[in-house]
Amino acid sequence: MSLEESPREPRFTYSMLDKISVASVAIGLQTLRLNPMRTLLSTLGIIMGVAALVSVLSLGDGMQRYARDQIERTTDLHSISLTPSLFRTVDGQRFPRTDVATLDQSDAESLAVLTAGRAVVTLLLSGQALVTTRSDTIPRAAQVLGTLANVESELPAPLAAGRFFTDDEVRRSAPVVVVSSALARRLSAGAGVESVIGDSVLFQGQARLVIGVLAPETGEQQQLAFMPLEAARSALPPALVGRPMTTVVKARRVEDVTQIRKSVEGWLAQKFGTSWQDRMTIATNQSRVAQAQQGMRLFKLFMGALTGISLLVGGIGIMNVLLASVIERTREIGIRKATGARQRHILLQFLSESVTISTAGSMIGVLLGVSASYTVTAFMRSVTSAPIHAGFSLGTLLIAVGASVIVGLTFGLYPALRAARLSPVDAIHRE
Repeated sequence: MSLEESPREPRFTYSMLDKISVASVAIGLQTLRLNPMRTLLSTLGIIMGVAALVSVLSLGDGMQRYARDQIERTTDLHSISLTPSLFRTVDGQRFPRTDVATLDQSDAESLAVLTAGRAVVTLLLSGQALVTTRSDTIPRAAQVLGTLANVESELPAPLAAGRFFTDDEVRRSAPVVVVSSALARRLSAGAGVESVIGDSVLFQGQARLVIGVLAPETGEQQQLAFMPLEAARSALPPALVGRPMTTVVKARRVEDVTQIRKSVEGWLAQKFGTSWQDRMTIATNQSRVAQAQQGMRLFKLFMGALTGISLLVGGIGIMNVLLASVIERTREIGIRKATGARQRHILLQFLSESVTISTAGSMIGVLLGVSASYTVTAFMRSVTSAPIHAGFSLGTLLIAVGASVIVGLTFGLYPALRAARLSPVDAIHRE
């Protein structure tokens, strides 16, 4: 008689094993229902741990988003500037260049295609000019910025009144200007900043029609005037060494600055050849970009580690409850093993209890954590007037649920192994 046909050997099929495994999971879930108080107490630690993790991650995302917005608006960390070299150095002496490299609007469009939506590319011509009005001839100093229409999304403040100039006005070099709130206050002579819209203002004697005013900012000092590129050139006084036009590539994220700079350097090498570094200066705040990236990473790692302690405490609670359950149900485990249950079935039974506790706790904890984060940010807005909002994302949800399941498996493994390794004879006689 062959081994397969021997009546002494039990014959298990895959369907039988699946039924036993499902029964083990069902027994584990039934045990949780029969002991609601114990289940609630063991779930409470996971609920608090996940709630703390979700709330901190959401607050961290919101604060990071707020910090990024402030960095974009108040610093030039995102900017990569390309400036033509006006001089060349020979034997330690500087001589004016006769072949100054120039970049025009078509080059800006080419760079915009190269960065594929990861950056805003514009041209910038800047300088100081004297500003007067027809009714007030006392000159005032203003920083004139000639640029393209796409810079509207990157203005230091939103428009409070009026509008920004259009692409058509840039092509026509229309004599229009958008002024900052500080400059508008000086020009309005106390009549209100919106009153300057529609007025004609003189820059170095050249008339410009005011079409927009920026919103005021706290501690605002600069008197800015934004004009179409060529309109700004005629509104600025002549410079002794020329006035180079700068191409500004402003990345949308700090993390993209390094990669975008490499792409721009490759584009310059293709356009001007291997000597491009002698003809064009490319500048970024690389060290400050690295500091900003490091600070953001450290902040999230610290907050995540801090709340991870709460999750570990919840895992220890699960382990304690399951260990107590193993001791109380020793006889039950022995009977199950004596009637054919294998070690993996007992292991599966207790792991299902652990994972169920951690998963249910994570779901409740996510809801509690999201509610807490939105409540906290609402309080912060009311106290500080800072536009900060909680940033809940799919990544935060996956991290919270994944971490709780891992904690449940990790801390439920030892009690499950201890139950699975019990000898059937010893387990039945122990009570």
